[in-house]
Amino acid sequence: MFGETLAAFPESRVMDGFYGGADRIEAMADHVLERMPARAALLGHSMGARVALEIIRKAPDRVERLALVDTGVHPVKPGEQEGRYRLRDLGRAQGMAALVAQWLPPMMGDAAARDDALMARLTTMCVSAGLVVFEAQIEALLYRPALDALLPAIGCPTAAIVGDQDRWSPVAQHEAIAAAIPGARLHVVPDAGHMLPAEAPDAFNRIVAQWLTMPAADQPGD
Repeated sequence: MFGETLAAFPESRVMDGFYGGADRIEAMADHVLERMPARAALLGHSMGARVALEIIRKAPDRVERLALVDTGVHPVKPGEQEGRYRLRDLGRAQGMAALVAQWLPPMMGDAAARDDALMARLTTMCVSAGLVVFEAQIEALLYRPALDALLPAIGCPTAAIVGDQDRWSPVAQHEAIAAAIPGARLHVVPDAGHMLPAEAPDAFNRIVAQWLTMPAADQPGD
């Protein structure tokens, strides 16, 4: 997912996506806090963005700046649990490859979905994570903490980044996120879906470079 971003920013680090097998966002945040530098620019994608927000709640002094990528801040929606459990049950019955074959394509932008090499790499990534990790992560998402009161209190430079073809976490969600966080900037990448960092890495990395130089003075009250 972040291979080209790591190459472009060699000083960056990726925290493992499995969070020690944790099945709650709060525990995932603790896992990262134990391993991240004392202070860092923190970028989270999808569920990882919710983990990043929990880190902000727990230890705001450790986050220099924040990027929330292809994500949401809404509570559990009607029918969400049933949909996630249908995928879980498909994986239990037919294996992880069958689960990923159903779950991944709708996540992709139109061009990326036709890129066989990219789809093969992402499929391998997801399948290799395994069903145990998938089950832990959907439980974490279904019991995710509320965020409404947190967003207006965020005081570090923040970017909300999304692909314009993200049908899972659409642009409107990121518009709302940017509106709720003081001074936050919204970036919409054309022709990319939910897997934006892998689908459009050059465009994504340009935005990351901007975010890393986003001055704190942009924040109201500074």
